[in-house]
Amino acid sequence: MDISFFLRGLIIGFSIAAPVGPIGVLCIRRTLAEGRVSGLTCGLGAATADAIYGLIAGFGITSVSSILISQQVWLRLFGGVFLCYLGVKTFLARPAEKGVETRGRGLITGYFSTFFLTLTNPVTIIFFAAIFAGFGLLERGNYVSAVALVSGVFFGSALWWMTLSIGVGVFRARVTPHWLQWINRTSGLIIGVFGLIAFASLKR
Repeated sequence: MDISFFLRGLIIGFSIAAPVGPIGVLCIRRTLAEGRVSGLTCGLGAATADAIYGLIAGFGITSVSSILISQQVWLRLFGGVFLCYLGVKTFLARPAEKGVETRGRGLITGYFSTFFLTLTNPVTIIFFAAIFAGFGLLERGNYVSAVALVSGVFFGSALWWMTLSIGVGVFRARVTPHWLQWINRTSGLIIGVFGLIAFASLKR
């Protein structure tokens, strides 16, 4: 196995996760409201979904990928509804007087919410397929290198979420309930806008 594929995946995974989208907003908000572990767990859900799509593209599981791509309208619709729901829920959320560290069920809920939200964008498979084709992995059937690349993508994405949650966590102690209320409202509006954008994309 060429370690260079893992390093390339590391860079790709970090770059994919870095743009602040709905997952990033959720991660920031949960870090401020519930702590670094909650924010990191939220991000790891997205990293896991990206890795799964990377594996589907890398191993050429055409039957699975074709089904997901053909159903992308319904998946985007579900994603849009879920984002709007999260937006309203976040906007109306009341900040606690004291920050609490989420454990157990809260962490599991945060992980799977972002995991399934990321899975509603099956076009990611095409993105990964293009990367694998560019590296010549699909033609050569080099599955070991494909696994190394996907592993790098996961750890690169996880590295970004860890960096973000730790960085935001530094400012958590300075965030008062009043500021957290405005953060909730702003985050809710932003997440809701992402949901509306998802609906608008259905008309294309």
